[in-house]
Amino acid sequence: MLDLLNSGGSFMYVILFTSIGALALFCERAFFLYGKLSLNMDNAFDKVSALLSTSNYRAALEEVNRFQNHPMGRTLKSGLLKAGKRDKDIEQAMQESILREMPLLKKRINYLSMFANVATLLGLLGTIIGLIAAFAGVAGASAAEKQQVLAAGISVAMFTTAFGLIVSIPSLVGFYLLNNRGDHIIEKMDEKSLALFNILSGLKREN
Repeated sequence: MLDLLNSGGSFMYVILFTSIGALALFCERAFFLYGKLSLNMDNAFDKVSALLSTSNYRAALEEVNRFQNHPMGRTLKSGLLKAGKRDKDIEQAMQESILREMPLLKKRINYLSMFANVATLLGLLGTIIGLIAAFAGVAGASAAEKQQVLAAGISVAMFTTAFGLIVSIPSLVGFYLLNNRGDHIIEKMDEKSLALFNILSGLKREN
């Protein structure tokens, strides 16, 4: 491994540190979005909806409290706490909750895209510097040494390019996976908050 890194020059180590940062960020965000927020949102909402169908607000609130560590739980709770009030108040409470939760769901994900771009650019920069060094070395080398010096310089350039892409591609894949997971949760929150609003609004009209 060290031989491979040394073959690409100093830029290989910079790209390596970039890859470590990207991997650490991906693992932390994946654990949060796929682990801590692994709630089956459809099933959770169906239980709340079933309790509300019998106008059991207290039981519905207790059910929501069971998953209030999830953004959807906090959003639904904000709506239930406004039950019986104006439709506008219920809607605003849940919309404000969603707006508060969105930054938490998207937190630091964009850095993965940044790491991908940085790795690619570092690879290209290493390539350019490697080629400059190669041609500079050729200019001062004897006829017998020119081919060897040029081959060594091009080798350094290709190593940095390849390593930059090796880091960049998984980083971009990770970015889209996490970003899509965050979007999915937000979409579900919007869907379930609207459903809860319709239920509460209907119950209020019945009473």
